[in-house]
Amino acid sequence: MKRTVALAAAFAVAAVAGSAAAKPAGTLVIRHQVRGCHSWSYNGNAFAAAQSIRVVRGASIVVVNNDVMPHRLIKLSGPAVTLKNGNTMPSGMGMHGPAGPGAMNHMGATTTVTFAKPGVYRFTTRAGEDYMAGMKTLGEDNVLTLKVTVS
Repeated sequence: MKRTVALAAAFAVAAVAGSAAAKPAGTLVIRHQVRGCHSWSYNGNAFAAAQSIRVVRGASIVVVNNDVMPHRLIKLSGPAVTLKNGNTMPSGMGMHGPAGPGAMNHMGATTTVTFAKPGVYRFTTRAGEDYMAGMKTLGEDNVLTLKVTVS
């Protein structure tokens, strides 16, 4: 009986510890395009200016900037999130945008967003100046929007 109780307690501790760790949910890729300037795609689905994603509590989404301009991911509403920049360049080495959480200042830069609480989160990006001179686009620039529902 003592072994059964000890084993059950060990499984409960492991389950709680496992749920506290970030669970990978997917990748959101920002790209340049001629019409609308930029768009994004979640896990290889269609590129669009607006994305809506469902994830579980504790999940993380990696945002990858493959656009020709820097972007900063900005949370507009929802519970607190953790933003962790990755794959960044040192200051003075081609950075054309703001620094800090959510900043993706060059092609290939990433930001990981971790959702600790259930709720509805809304994000946008703020684009900086073009990396490459002479990049032409058609029409108004897209405003990237993201809705993440966490259960």
